Amino acid sequence: MKSISFTVTNDLSQDQRMNRICSSLIDAGYQATLIGRNRRMSESLVAKPFIQKRIPCFFEKGKLFYLEYNLRIFCFLLFSKYDAYCAVDLDSILPNYLVSKIKRKPLIYDAHEYFTELEEVVSRPFTKKVWKTLERLILPKIKYGYTVSEGYKNLFSNEYGANLDIIRNATVLADFVSNKKAEKYILYQGAVNHGRGLENLVSIMEHIDCKLIICGNGDILTDLKRTVREKNLSKKIEFKGFVNPLELLSYTRNATVGITLFANAGLSNQYSLANRFFDYMHACVPQLAMNYPEYNSFNNQWEIAILLEDLTPLLIQQSLVKLLSDEEYYNKLARNCEAARQLNNWQEEEKKLVTIYDNIFR
Repeated sequence: MKSISFTVTNDLSQDQRMNRICSSLIDAGYQATLIGRNRRMSESLVAKPFIQKRIPCFFEKGKLFYLEYNLRIFCFLLFSKYDAYCAVDLDSILPNYLVSKIKRKPLIYDAHEYFTELEEVVSRPFTKKVWKTLERLILPKIKYGYTVSEGYKNLFSNEYGANLDIIRNATVLADFVSNKKAEKYILYQGAVNHGRGLENLVSIMEHIDCKLIICGNGDILTDLKRTVREKNLSKKIEFKGFVNPLELLSYTRNATVGITLFANAGLSNQYSLANRFFDYMHACVPQLAMNYPEYNSFNNQWEIAILLEDLTPLLIQQSLVKLLSDEEYYNKLARNCEAARQLNNWQEEEKKLVTIYDNIFR
């Protein structure tokens, strides 16, 4: 039984993609260990079929955090025994690369993002230069890897000659009976950060005849709550904070409209294909998404969303009104979701994932 380590920089509690990947590999006969960090405010871990390991750090963020965490990962991997090492995104690739060379074991790169083109990276020239240097040193040497979209695959191939497979962030196909509540609501689930359209979404809610529920934490949560109080919208906009995956599933399935918005800041956003895009689709919930290449390509085939050209408040407002008032159009998108989920699901992506790992060890 081959053992594989996976390293991330989050605290494991909400990483649904890695839960799916590790669980699928366990089912396929591998041993999987998911390694993340232990934060001061981390929720207790829920038991999983794979091993979960949290590494404590003195620093919580910034350059010192990355230095400390990568050093701790290096030491942990160096004195542990695995048959392969998987780095999830660029921010944990260096220790995996070094240990894989020392021990002469396979290195796998799981690119959830195009890391050097993340909004928070491109806005900091020195930070981008550091990460870009690391990317240029290691990516051309990657033999095994996968990413989440055709756009990311092409970017890595064109710049570094890296031949990555595609494992999309698709949701597990599950049977469920739609049980929509009488009260309609718009749902945003995910990180409450800049560049997700949330400031403009909150600003127009006074003109929308529907409640907004926001599930998640992030950098702008405090500012959004202040705006809601100032606009006297507390009865119309609810902040749920961290919601465990099972509870979140209930919110998703009962939502009326989903929100998958990203600012046009960096190539990572422009070529993304987010988890929540599939989560809403699997719950047969029409959504607002961006008219970026991956969403455009998918929507041209299935039409499950209204795609926005930009994040202006007026366009968000008009699109929400369209979904909430045009019952015939809304039902058409919901039916398309049901058809699309049958072919675009984790059970299909899982087959490709297991084949990748089987070929690595063959």
